[in-house]
Amino acid sequence: MSDAAIRVENITKQFTFHSDRRDSLKERFIRGRSRSTTHFKALDDVSFDIPRGTTFGLIGHNGSGKSTMLKILAGVYRPTSGRLLVDGRVSALLELGAGFHGELTGRENIYLNGAILGMGKRQIDASIDEIIEFADIGDFIDTPVKVYSSGMYVRLGFAIAVNLDPEILIVDEIIAVGDEEYQRKCFDHLHRLRRQGATIALVTHSMGLATDLCDKAVWLDHGRARLVGDVREVVTEYMNAVNEKEAAARAAEEGKYDIKVGSAIARKGSGDVRMTRVEFLGEDGRVGVITAGKRCTVRVHFRAHEAVRHVELGLAFHHESGLILAGPHSREGGVLYDIEPGDGFADFVLDPLPFLAGSYLLTTAFVDKGHAYDYADREVTFAVRSSGVDGNGLMTISGRWSPAVGVPVP
Repeated sequence: MSDAAIRVENITKQFTFHSDRRDSLKERFIRGRSRSTTHFKALDDVSFDIPRGTTFGLIGHNGSGKSTMLKILAGVYRPTSGRLLVDGRVSALLELGAGFHGELTGRENIYLNGAILGMGKRQIDASIDEIIEFADIGDFIDTPVKVYSSGMYVRLGFAIAVNLDPEILIVDEIIAVGDEEYQRKCFDHLHRLRRQGATIALVTHSMGLATDLCDKAVWLDHGRARLVGDVREVVTEYMNAVNEKEAAARAAEEGKYDIKVGSAIARKGSGDVRMTRVEFLGEDGRVGVITAGKRCTVRVHFRAHEAVRHVELGLAFHHESGLILAGPHSREGGVLYDIEPGDGFADFVLDPLPFLAGSYLLTTAFVDKGHAYDYADREVTFAVRSSGVDGNGLMTISGRWSPAVGVPVP
């Protein structure tokens, strides 16, 4: 294990549930053992290595076995079968206030948790001021923790876990309990631990956080390891599976793909041409879930009651917050449409789709210079799904970087 801090070899964890529990020794003696039992495999033959000095992510849907695996890594659970090899001192933050004694003060719980983690009094003495400063709970440090708020619990628990010189840090996604300022402080400290060579195992449902913090990852699905490898590869495959599943579910709803036409705002325009519906086609050309950074076709269906010439189709993309992101018009693209009576459609292709994951609204307009045939203000809603490697903000922008410091872009 010279290159691995943690090695998981064919681990299976099975739980047994009794439908008619015996809660007392008397019940067990009189009624005997429970005859109705069910077995559940939370983990099924899972194997992976966590290289020393790396940050390793565990991703997957709720109930996939992520937290069970973390508890096995931390020594809380024992595997039903398989082998776990850990080379280093483990510090874990798994549940809110785990290991705290409610009657003890925060300061006393620091010593208690340090002792549980195998630290001596001198080592804890050397770190206690830093822990108290990091927790930032003021005079409550000398108050029994039973009166702490959930935010104070997680502040103190995280401060203890990350400041007692951890060699291996295991963190469940409970740092989301803290406020925005404290979350940033926690993530900054995780980055510092990475630079110092600590090994970190992290459960997260945020794919952006996973790609930002982690080097490698495992995708757990119903207790089995679907994929282990580079974090971007794993996250991309996971998000593809999530998006495909959502697309299939929406296909079963007769084409209602996150799109809703209809508004309390009355339509404007003469009505010679009316938008009837809008479809969003993914990069495979099928109507369904659209993904950030991939090709997207906006297909605007309409019905014309008479022939019209030189019609301009305009679109406006709005974020759910109300911010207008873009307003492309076919005239700008050198296209005006001649429309005959009946049904038809026109496409606008975004390749790649610049909007990041979120909820959006679309305005459509058929106009001829100053005359409006149809104006549907934010009648269409649609969702953009994450590609797993999205950036920050609302949109992505294209550009080129200098090839080296001091070298201008050619």
